[in-house]
Amino acid sequence: MKKLFFTAVAFLSLITFSFGQQEAVDRSANIIREFRTMPERNIPRNVLRNAHGLAIISVVKAGFIFSARGGKGVVVARTRHGWSGPSFIGTGGAGWGAQVGAEVTDFVFVLNNEAAVRAFSRDGNVTLGADASAAAGPVGRSAEASITPKAAIYTYSRSKGLFVGASLEGAVVGTLKDENTKYYRRPVTAYQILHGYVKPPPYASRLRTALGR
Repeated sequence: MKKLFFTAVAFLSLITFSFGQQEAVDRSANIIREFRTMPERNIPRNVLRNAHGLAIISVVKAGFIFSARGGKGVVVARTRHGWSGPSFIGTGGAGWGAQVGAEVTDFVFVLNNEAAVRAFSRDGNVTLGADASAAAGPVGRSAEASITPKAAIYTYSRSKGLFVGASLEGAVVGTLKDENTKYYRRPVTAYQILHGYVKPPPYASRLRTALGR
């Protein structure tokens, strides 16, 4: 049973991280567009307009008694020259419980202040809810009028699958340094990317367009 569990974890990780950098960037652009337009559950424009950064990640979770989770995505930040290029992030983990099925969940984390951006700029790991306070973000038109962030990070999610509930509270999200090196074709740090010291490559234009102003 133990061998079967670790085989499942390894297989899930292979599926999650097999798609390339550009696919992750384009997937993130699609996620942002969809979260902007979900009827009555969209991310309010003011929340996005005032964001200091965004982390966008798709997480696959699967299991039968044992469960495994893996995800890959990008984080971007506002700079003096507009949105930064993408810095790649990933998450993974395992658990135990009465869980049956599979689920793909798209997450958008709105980074409401510079401290949240710095947490993702360290080329290390960020523990959601510990390194930066996190709370479910407001949704819909009723939240448009006046929004004062109540947490460093607002979390939004959309699930497609059989698991009930979708949360990454307490999850560890890490910078994928090798992915950044491949995408920018030279060694760069998350700090350099997110603070505008690395010019966004032209093939990130689709994501930057989806982000808007």
